[in-house]
Amino acid sequence: MTKLHPRRVAAPACVLAAACALLAAEGGDPKGARNLAPDSGLPRGNGCAAKFAADRGIAAHPAIIFADDFEGGDYGTKWDSDRDDADAVLALVDLSAEDARLGRKTLKVTATLGKNTGGGVTKWFASADTLFFRFYVKFDPACDYVHHFCTLRANKSLTGRDRWSGFGGAGLKPVGDERFSTALEPWGDWGRLPPPGRWNFYSYWHEMTKSPDGKYWGNAFQPAAQPDIRRGAWICAEFMLKHNTPGKPDGEQAFWIDGEPRGHWRGINWRTSPTLWANAFTLESYVTDSWTKNPVNVVYFDNVVIAREYIGPAGAAK
Repeated sequence: MTKLHPRRVAAPACVLAAACALLAAEGGDPKGARNLAPDSGLPRGNGCAAKFAADRGIAAHPAIIFADDFEGGDYGTKWDSDRDDADAVLALVDLSAEDARLGRKTLKVTATLGKNTGGGVTKWFASADTLFFRFYVKFDPACDYVHHFCTLRANKSLTGRDRWSGFGGAGLKPVGDERFSTALEPWGDWGRLPPPGRWNFYSYWHEMTKSPDGKYWGNAFQPAAQPDIRRGAWICAEFMLKHNTPGKPDGEQAFWIDGEPRGHWRGINWRTSPTLWANAFTLESYVTDSWTKNPVNVVYFDNVVIAREYIGPAGAAK
């Protein structure tokens, strides 16, 4: 299995990038995007996963593109690439006593300051007009701020060098037929929120807003109000991306926490080419913020599903 190289970004640059991203969004929603009320026609509560106890057998549902509950014993059998510095970042652990829906194996990601920046796994997949990504996550009670999290990227192709075309490019504005990306991430508001912070989207696309330093750092999509992220508890996180008609601002993105809609944005012109599709999902915890003081920061993931329709929380274990 191919290993991803660690991102070689100095901490001060990461801090600047995050600051500029926030400043770009403080004047209102990013260019063209309209933040709608969370109940703006979005589904809520149970989705297609409710029929499958603890997600067992969910891969057989016709709307499912990919599913992994990590019960296979080796995350490498389903994911295409991983980033696991010195084999000290990724591990499979048993937390079944906490929630029976999660089975006996859970992916543990450990970021150790001074040794690594955390890591994760990536899956390339055949795309669709509208995509949904659901994963369970738990931040360890001692987990501090996290710089980047779970990211969806659009690449020119699923093969060869073009499968990597959506990776990298920090601080650069994408070309409309080259790449775009969006990530559901915790945001700590410069240490003012209790770690790890609150949820937001961090997005790159060809109509994004320029940052005050003249570069193009990811634009933030943030709900007007939401509670802090709970540490030490399992959270069902899900987000959606709708591709735009090439050249038209009819794209969307939205996210849910524990089956409840939190934010929904329309009017996004993600791409100009009909051959550019969101087709790679990275499940990761990437830690570099200067506000992160805890030396060891642990995040757990489980029950990952990619689908063409709303997924919702996993069905009750039987």
